[in-house]
Parts: sequence; C-alpha cells; structure tokens
Amino acid sequence: MAKRNELPALVAALLITVAILGGGGWWLYSKFAGDGGLSIGNPLGNRPERLDGSGSGNQTAQSRTADVTGKSILPIAASATKQQGLEALAAGDNASAQSSFEAALAENRNDPESLIYLNNAKIGNNDAYTIAAAIPASNDFLGPALEIMRGVAQAQLEINEAGGINGRPLKVLLISDGGTPQTAQETATALVNDTAVLGVVGHYSSDMSLAAAEAYEAGQLAMISPTSTAVSIANAGDYIFRTVPSDRLAAASLARYMLNELNQQQAVVFYTGASAYSRSVQSEFTTELLSNGGQVVAEFDVDDPGFSAGRALQSATQAGADVIMLALTDETSDASLQVLSVNRQALPVIGGDSLYDFNILDVGRQDAVGLTVAVPWHILSHQQSPFVQTSQKLWGAAVNWRTVTAYDAVMALGAAIATGGDSRQEVTRALSEPGFDTKGATSAVRFFPTGDRNQPSQLVTVVQKSGSSLSGTGYDYEPTQ
Repeated sequence: MAKRNELPALVAALLITVAILGGGGWWLYSKFAGDGGLSIGNPLGNRPERLDGSGSGNQTAQSRTADVTGKSILPIAASATKQQGLEALAAGDNASAQSSFEAALAENRNDPESLIYLNNAKIGNNDAYTIAAAIPASNDFLGPALEIMRGVAQAQLEINEAGGINGRPLKVLLISDGGTPQTAQETATALVNDTAVLGVVGHYSSDMSLAAAEAYEAGQLAMISPTSTAVSIANAGDYIFRTVPSDRLAAASLARYMLNELNQQQAVVFYTGASAYSRSVQSEFTTELLSNGGQVVAEFDVDDPGFSAGRALQSATQAGADVIMLALTDETSDASLQVLSVNRQALPVIGGDSLYDFNILDVGRQDAVGLTVAVPWHILSHQQSPFVQTSQKLWGAAVNWRTVTAYDAVMALGAAIATGGDSRQEVTRALSEPGFDTKGATSAVRFFPTGDRNQPSQLVTVVQKSGSSLSGTGYDYEPTQ
C-alpha cells in the first residue's frame, strides 16, 4: 500500500478511586462516571504489572484474555456472578458463560466488560470476524478504560443484532495494554502475532499509541485510536488511524475562543514535558495563537523541580498574561487543580480534552467554574440522537466523548471488514480510501489522508448547577454558547 501524504502537524482522580477499589466501587462508578464523560483515575500511583510476566511481548494476544485466563482485565474485583461467567468462558462452556454474564448484567448493567463477554459467549465457536480492543485497564486509568469499553460493547452489540458483517458476527478480543507506552508496545506485538485479529481499537494516550504504532506498521494491522490526539500520530504510518480530532483542531478552537470570545491576546501555558499529548497541545496552541495575532508570554513545565503554581501565576501575571492555558494530562491533575485553586477565577482558563475530568468538578468545584475545554463531542448537543437514547437505555447513564469515539472506531473497522474481509491489508486499504464514509454515533466517520478524523472539536465550559447535575457534584460541563 502506498505511503499516505502526511499533512504537517496535530490521574487524574485523587479521591474517587479509593471508593472504587472498595466494596462500593461499582455503585459509585455507575453513579458518577457515566455522566457525560467524567473519568475517574487512581490516587495511589500504582503502575501495572507486566502483561505476560516477562515483558517479552512474544505471547499471542489470546493467552492474555478472559477466555483463556478466566479473569477480568479490570483492576477491581469481579462479582461472584461475573466471575462464574469468566471461568465458564475460559472452560469453553459458552452456554453457562452466557447465563452468568446475563445475570451479572442484571445486577449491574453499567459493566461493559460483561456485555462484551456476553456477546462473545453468544458467538461461541461459530465463524466470526475478530477485532481487538486494547484497554488501559490499570488503576491509573480505570475511568477512561470503562468509558472506552462502553463504546466498544455498544457497537459490537448493535452490529451483531443487525446480522453481523456480511452475515458473520463480530467478536471482540478484550485485552489490557497495561496503561504504559512499554506495555502498549508489548501488547501491539502480541496482537500482530494473533492472525485472527483484523484491526485494533486503541490505544488510550498518545504516548501509548506512538509506542505501539511501529509494531502495527510492521504487522500491517490497522489501529484506530479513539482517544490519542497528538499531532505526531498523523506521521505514525499507513496503518494508524483515529476517530478523535487531532490537537491541531482543538488548539485552533481554543485560540479562536480566546481571541474572539474572551477578547484576550496573551496567554500563559502550563504543560508537562513528559507527555507527547501535552507537548502537542502546547505547541499547536502556541502556533495558532501567534498566527492570529496573540502570543504566549510564559510557559511552565509542571514537572520541573520546585514548580509552584502560586509563583508561576504571579510571574505570568507580571509578564502580562490574561488567559491561562492548561495543556496538562490525567496524570498531572494535581497541578491543574493547584493552578485553578491559586487562580480562583481571576483569569479565564482554557484547556485540552484531558481537563474534561470528574476530578476537576469534584475537587475543583467553584475554582473550576468558567474553565473552557475542547472536546470531540458532548452529550447535551446530541440528546435526541438515536445513539444517545440507546446508550442511556443500555447503561442506565449518560455517556461521554470517549465512549462515542470508541463506538465510532468499532463501526469504522466493521465497515472496512465488510469490504476487506479476512485480509488485514484489504481492511486497511478500505479505511484509507478517499471515499471512506461510514455511520458513526452521531456523525459520519471520515479520515484525512493522514488517518486523522475529519471532524472539528467542540468547546464546553464548567458551570455551577442550581439543581441536579449530571456529575452529581453540583457542577457540570456544558456546551459553550
């Protein structure tokens, strides 16, 4: 396949995960984490163990999945009913697995892992097309992991209920990529080695996707990330796609908002040099602002030794900054909250999609009011869509943008498989066609020649709610008027 023309460039939670890891975790998650996209992370800072015990990446993907291990990929305890289903699945008893997963979903319908395994158990040993979903199923990324899995599960369910792809059902190989670039790379190698896999939904962060891209390129296996936004991913290769807009589009939206709506021209940018995503947002925003008459008057890497939000803001204000730009990540949520706390709404604050986070609402509260964030999608702009209505019935809660872009990734792979069949190369060729166009959750899925999603970002702002809120905190993100 000819090389595409490349366009020049595009944890958090501190409190809630403690409850998630306890006995009431599932209840708490279903109450808060399904609400329009608010992710929950891990305050403990635990790093995941190696996926195969050796870190070699030589095992096939199948050896790491529930139908072999009999274990959930999630870092939380499975209910007794769900565990029975997992063990039955590993034993090849699909009828018992189906019964157990149906019972598990009756107990907790907001569990996408159980729904995916139920869908797979219904297929059993029948002929099926197989894709993989590489999930960051570590304590640090539990919220996003579940959000992505909801999109995958809903798309798989709808495809199979509609008769499958060319009459064959879709099976999803659910695998944890460990939530780090190294383990994502190992997982990519394992998925390439599993010849049944025709495409991959993943990975979560830009660093993970960039680390995994080389293996997918070498194995000629299409990867569609629903959440990685760094501009550099556009140059990762012919087999790399994404259903989320790049940082270039998000940065352009934020720069226009600052200049035209806030009527301000000078910004201070907070970023973390350890993250490809953060560096991408920082760079693209700076370029967009300069190109349109504004300027960045100060920049601060929150990972620098001795970083102080108070001293940084004081210095930025003295330099003339009139807007704060948070180009930060899930892992640097503490720094985002510190900046918001010190600022206390004195200067307008804008940010990238990682600032769309339950922790910002729950901990930031009044200090976060007015924060404007660029996201790919928001539920309040699509409440009457069939996708939203179906998802609310399915999960008993509202979904967020990560669920939508994961759903779109599965739908894109399904459409490509319908054309390319069992050939990885033909599946990728279908995705790469200039006329590729398939129905997504609320808008068509189309790709630029770089593999980037052809879709603009949307701005949302933190507001205080006088009545009930989607998040349950009294604060919500709502579309910017």
